[in-house]
This record gives sequence, structure tokens and C-alpha cells, in this order.
Amino acid sequence: MRLILSTLVCFILGFSNIIQSAEIKEKITFPSKDGLQITADTYIKHKNPQTPLIVLFHQAWWSRGEYIEIAPRLNEFGFNCLAVDLRSGSAVNGITNETAEKAEQAGKSTTYLDALPDIKSALIYARQNFGKGKVIAWGSSYSAALVLKVAGDNPELTDGVLSFAPGEYFASYGKPATWIQDAVKKIQCPVFITSAKAEKDGWSAIFSAISSKKKVSYIPTTKGNHGSRALWKQYQDSEGYWKAVEDFLDKYFKK
Repeated sequence: MRLILSTLVCFILGFSNIIQSAEIKEKITFPSKDGLQITADTYIKHKNPQTPLIVLFHQAWWSRGEYIEIAPRLNEFGFNCLAVDLRSGSAVNGITNETAEKAEQAGKSTTYLDALPDIKSALIYARQNFGKGKVIAWGSSYSAALVLKVAGDNPELTDGVLSFAPGEYFASYGKPATWIQDAVKKIQCPVFITSAKAEKDGWSAIFSAISSKKKVSYIPTTKGNHGSRALWKQYQDSEGYWKAVEDFLDKYFKK
């Protein structure tokens, strides 16, 4: 009988957590600079208008589904989140990139560079619609580089950056080999950069060029993983990344 009751309680608590997660996650749309409708998931758990908001951008070929596991943990750590579909992407974790689909249907270009206005529009939307707290830009792979670009060129759009595996990914689109490195020289807000262990050389010059004195980097002692998926619990070394992320957020954004 005790075993049955214990099982029932666990089931009820688990079901309650599922309901709570469903309540805080909501799909929304808002326009990019060219009018394309951007799809995003809000994870708004904290009602205090001063709660910091993290705007989450995915890596190449993926979608806002990159963050279905990450955003709830950030909620538990005291942050609200907005996970955004950029027009350069496809699908991951069973979630299709709706912004990319709409862009293709409209005959719009969907390169990495074309996603830059989406990032800016999402940060503007976040600033205007989600309380009065700080807005933090978080990128993965190509978007990790673009959020650094935005932080350097448009400092009013973000109060901090977390960048998972950035690099100079844009030479094939006609950009200089130091396009990101040149932009980050103007960054003054807190910045966190990480990646898989073997990827460090791809962003070490970028990190060195950041002018902010509030910059932190993390390299795992293990192989690690590319982009924000390094935080997925399926990877044995994910907790090392999480500790580095939470230490950074705690130091610069939690009161």
C-alpha cells in the first residue's frame, strides 16, 4: 500500500510539473524588420517586472526546439526566457522552425546573415514587451557570433551575451575574416563564451578583442559539444557547462 501511495504521489507531482511547464510556455509571433512573422516560445515563470529575460537563438539547421530543456532550467534559476525561430534553420527535438518555413514560402533569402535582422527585432520586441528587467542575448553557433556582433554594434539592444561556439562564419557571404572580432571591440556589457574543447581556436581571438572587463570563458576538460546542446542532460559533461553558465548569470544578473 505504501508503495502504491508513493507511486501515486510521484505521478501527481510529475503531472503537476508538466502542467506548470505548459502554463509558462506559450507560442507567440511578432514581425521582423521586413515584416516576416517570427515565431517564438515564451517561458515566463516569474511575474516580477524586473526579472531578467534571456532571448535564446538556435544554431544552423535548427529551431527554437534547441531550448525545450534549457529554458525551463533557466526559469528555475530565476530568469524568464524567449526562444526564437530565426529564418535560417530547420528543425530539432520535434519542433519545426516556423520562421524559416514562412521565409521560404515568401521567397526570402535564409542565409546566416539574413537572420541578423531577426535577432535585432527579437531583442527590440523583448525590451518593449517583457517587463523592465535586463535583456540578455544568447546564441548558438552562427547565432552565437551574431549576438556578439549585435552587442558591439547596437549596445542598447542587450545587457549581456552568452555565446556558445561563435566564430568567423561569414566570409562566404562577403564579410571580412575579422568581421565579428572587429565588432566585439566595442562591447562593454558582460560576455560569456564557451564551446567544445577543440573549437577554442575558432573564437580565442574574438574573446581577446572584447573590450568589456566583464568577460568570462569556459572550456571543458572533456571533448564537450558544439553550441547550446552542450547543456543537454544527455551529455555527461553538461553539468560543467551549467556551473559555468550559472556562475556567470549569478555574478552579473542576479540581485
